[in-house]
Amino acid sequence: MRHGKKFNHLGRKTAHRKAMLANMACSLIEHKRINTTVAKAKALKQFVEPMITKSKEDTTHNRRIVFSKLRQKEAVTELFRDVAAKVGDRPGGYTRIIKLGNRLGDNADMAMIELVDYNELYNAGKTAKKTTRRSRRGGSKAVATPPVETKATNEEE
Repeated sequence: MRHGKKFNHLGRKTAHRKAMLANMACSLIEHKRINTTVAKAKALKQFVEPMITKSKEDTTHNRRIVFSKLRQKEAVTELFRDVAAKVGDRPGGYTRIIKLGNRLGDNADMAMIELVDYNELYNAGKTAKKTTRRSRRGGSKAVATPPVETKATNEEE
C-alpha cells in the first residue's frame, strides 16, 4: 500500500536520498542543466524550486535555510547572486524537464533538467517582441473620415 507516500523515495534510504538531491541541485545550479533519469529529475524539481524562490529575497535567514539543504557554499553563493537575478520577475516554474529517450545500458527513461532562464534557444524569440492580448469585440471605432461638404456651404459662395 502507498499510504502516506507523498514523494518518490527513489529506492534509497533517507540520508542517501537527501545527499543525492543536494548534490544534483548543486550541479544544476553550477552547470544550469544536467542529464539524469526522469524520476530523479521530477524529484529534483520539487527539491530545488522552493530554494530558488527563497533566493529571490537575500536575507541571512534564507541563506541559512538553503545552505542547510545544499551544503555547498559556492552553490549557495551562485544561487543567491546569479540565478536569483535572472529569475527575479518569474513567479515560479524555474526548471524545465525535457525527456531524452532511453539509456542504452538499462533502458531507463532519461531526461534533461535545466534552468528555464538560461536556455538561449527558447528565450530568443520571446524577448524580441511582447504583445498584449486583445479582445475581438469592442475594437476601436474611431475611424478618420474626411469631412463631407454640404450644399449649404457651397451655396454661400
